[in-house]
Amino acid sequence: MAQKSEEDDKVRLDKWLWAARFFKTRALAKAAIESGKVHWRGERCKPGKEPRVGDEFQIRAGLDERTVVVLALSIVRRGAPEAQALYAETEASIAKREAAAAMRKAGALGVSTDGKPSKKQRRDLFKFRGASHAD
Repeated sequence: MAQKSEEDDKVRLDKWLWAARFFKTRALAKAAIESGKVHWRGERCKPGKEPRVGDEFQIRAGLDERTVVVLALSIVRRGAPEAQALYAETEASIAKREAAAAMRKAGALGVSTDGKPSKKQRRDLFKFRGASHAD
């Protein structure tokens, strides 16, 4: 394994998120930070912020929101098991994320995706939209 360098002590947040495999590319990590999907201490971050060991970040990606604590810094993207050693997700975050996934799976959002709608469901949709028939 490579020796720890001085660069590992100072790493940009977008590079760390990419190395920890939260985002597929560094550009996506940077875009997520700039659009307010990554928070530190309840406030938005900048891509150039230098995370420190022990910092807690809220990361929203897709429908999931995670609260993670930085355990180690890295600027190198490695395999998933090594990337998961860079952070620890809080217990509350895991429980909240699993509950949200269970609700989505149960269809609690009121959206059923079991194929195309039936004739009755289509009529209800048209009635809801205010259309008298299919356009």
